[in-house]
Amino acid sequence: MEAPATPATDPRKTDDQVIRYPDPRLRRKAKPVTEVTPELVKRAEGLFPLMYEEEGIGLAAPQVGWNVRLFVVNLSGNPGDELIILNPEIVEESGGTWKAEEGCLSVPKIYGKVIRNKRIRMIGLDLEGEEIEVEAEGMVARCLLHEYDHLDGILFIDRLSAVKKQAIKRKLRALEEDYAEEHGEH
Repeated sequence: MEAPATPATDPRKTDDQVIRYPDPRLRRKAKPVTEVTPELVKRAEGLFPLMYEEEGIGLAAPQVGWNVRLFVVNLSGNPGDELIILNPEIVEESGGTWKAEEGCLSVPKIYGKVIRNKRIRMIGLDLEGEEIEVEAEGMVARCLLHEYDHLDGILFIDRLSAVKKQAIKRKLRALEEDYAEEHGEH
């Protein structure tokens, strides 16, 4: 029996890498997907191995510097639960709100409680260009909303309380300094 692919050996893997805060590409509003091409499908599917390698449950295209409105999610880690949504739109939020801790692959080692809606209904396109509708609640809804925010240049740290923002200031500054060093901006 053949061993399952690991993120490093997954044939879908691409050269994409997660970009980190404060990379300005994370703050751009992503452009809609206008055409589903074989190249787009390959790159979108390639986000899964990277997401697994980084131990994430969701990854938006802007997090790899790709300025298009699409994201991938898989909360269980089971291949059958992989979901890719192109040009998502939130059409309904309900069930009240709840606060829970979030983190982000683009903002490493920083966590905080974010208030989000408990239930959502989202529409978008699949990789065949067909319209899909997703109804989600709890952690799945939270993950979809988190990834959706990335498409509008919003990071979870933007949704933290003023007190929590103050508490993480030093960690954010360290990420900013690391970024400046890596990019020759002293």
